[in-house]
Amino acid sequence: MGEQERVLGARPKKTRFEPAEEQHELLEQRRYFSIFGKIPKRYVVGIMAFFGFCNIYALRVNLSVAVVAMTTNHTRYLGGNKSVTVLPDFHWDSHTKGIILGSFFYGYIFTQIPGGYLATKIGGKLLFGGGVFLTAVLTLLTPLCARWSVYLLVAARILMGLFEGVTYPSIHAIWAKWAPPLEKTKLATLAFSGSYVGTVISLPLSAALAESSAGWPAIFYVFGSIAVIWFLLWCFLVAKSPAKHPSISNKELEYIQGNIGYTDEQTQDLKPPWLSMLTSLPVWAIVAAHFAENWGFYTWLTELPSFMNDVLHFNMYQAGFLAAIPYLLMAIVVQGGGHLADFLRGRVQVSTEAVRKIFTCGAFIIQVVFMIGAGYTMTRTACMVCLSIAVGIGGFAWGGFSVNHLDIAPQYASILMGLSNTFATLPGIISPGLTSVIVTTKGDAGQWQIVFYIAAAIYLAGAILYGIFASGKRQKWAEVPTGYLPHTEGVEHDD
Repeated sequence: MGEQERVLGARPKKTRFEPAEEQHELLEQRRYFSIFGKIPKRYVVGIMAFFGFCNIYALRVNLSVAVVAMTTNHTRYLGGNKSVTVLPDFHWDSHTKGIILGSFFYGYIFTQIPGGYLATKIGGKLLFGGGVFLTAVLTLLTPLCARWSVYLLVAARILMGLFEGVTYPSIHAIWAKWAPPLEKTKLATLAFSGSYVGTVISLPLSAALAESSAGWPAIFYVFGSIAVIWFLLWCFLVAKSPAKHPSISNKELEYIQGNIGYTDEQTQDLKPPWLSMLTSLPVWAIVAAHFAENWGFYTWLTELPSFMNDVLHFNMYQAGFLAAIPYLLMAIVVQGGGHLADFLRGRVQVSTEAVRKIFTCGAFIIQVVFMIGAGYTMTRTACMVCLSIAVGIGGFAWGGFSVNHLDIAPQYASILMGLSNTFATLPGIISPGLTSVIVTTKGDAGQWQIVFYIAAAIYLAGAILYGIFASGKRQKWAEVPTGYLPHTEGVEHDD
């Protein structure tokens, strides 16, 4: 009867195959998880992933503010009316700063695809958590590395990139097991929005820490310590898959596995169809969109504090605070966009492909308009409004292309995310260097306009390519070879 149910597509039952002593250990753990008993475990995973991405981006972008404090005179407030002017600890030119800011991505690009492949084999929990933890350790060592040698600082940033490189691919391995089809957009965007909340928090907090009595080293000590604490909670609260969670209910487990359509046992030995992946136009549509979005995002992630300081003449604290506004807007848009996308797919019955294209292409076109507008208007208020909208509206695109991997090949989504994020990392390497070549005169607004227009052109190219080639259907090469049709809701197959 069991085999007949599988053939007919019945929902898989909850199964555990642990030895007796492991079952006893799981039962012992239940009481520690009881405080979360009323929260569905997939949402606990989503919340922890959200804070994980907060840490990932806080660890990544704090150097953008720190490098300003490390290389320019600034005022440090000592309390009351007392302040002191602090001379820079380092005298790096713009080219050196560009190398330091871009060095993270030299490592980040190399572990995307290997990270995605490893996640399909050992699961996303270990890679995601381990990547954050090792990056946190190196963050704590950053002040020492900087004082020792600029080369050691660059090496540390490259290693941080290597370790963080596995995080984005591995989160899709987690969602491939934890996210039911009609909830995958809101769960994935819940996690991704943590990136922008982390940016929002880290930029002004980094500026405040830099101007405190502790100085710029406090930036790295504070954020590194917070990430280590998060890692300990991640290990305790999150399981590799629903079937391995010690306190998940039968109802939730059967709901997740029944709607996803496959279990751990059915996918653990699958071999990725590399040739089919690399020749799939929908895959390359995601790559193009991911590259386009990250070009604008990384450009301003690394350069916005400098632009606001040099061109708009904000002081360091104002620049750190105002530079966070676009990412606060983006965090809100990502969250709302994810819920709206799943509402349209589920309640309104709009096709997945249409939702992905509307969200991605629509966001890119709006970004083109406001990026060009920011280039034309170099006044403080107009420029900040245009930049905030141009960056923030990109959150809708994350409800499109960033979840599209799970649409077209859920069991290989971590590998596809690794592939697309490999190409999407190139802007992090190219953009700081290109900006340093274009902007050779401090405070030259005309040179910065070129940076704006390049970003607008890349957004437009991404919208065109994604609009033509993207798909919302599971591809034939991504079908689970079980000999039965999965009982799923909201999953479209490419027949």
